[in-house]
Amino acid sequence: MERNITCIICPRGCPMTVKEEGGKLVVTGFSCPKGEKYAIDECTNPVRTVTSTVRVSNRKDTMVSVKTAAPVPKNKMMDVMALLRQTTVEAPVSIGQVILTDVFGTEVVITKAVD
Repeated sequence: MERNITCIICPRGCPMTVKEEGGKLVVTGFSCPKGEKYAIDECTNPVRTVTSTVRVSNRKDTMVSVKTAAPVPKNKMMDVMALLRQTTVEAPVSIGQVILTDVFGTEVVITKAVD
């Protein structure tokens, strides 16, 4: 197995190669330990932070931005989006307010206040 990955941990964007050698993943091309860890995680257990919006039910044509408090498994992103499409909140809401709990091991929080 060989996979080329661009690191997204910092703006540097190191091009990395991940190869399996002797049952172990070997990463080349990284500039820091965080890049190496990212490459291995991306090959073994990819996760993403989901950002989106939900409707504010007591305001006309108003949406509020939300995100997962921690990354979720990449293959569960569409499931999170389906939950968010079914979710509404009532104003006022504040930054950091939890609107959903236990969403694949994390919470969904508000990222913009609506009075």
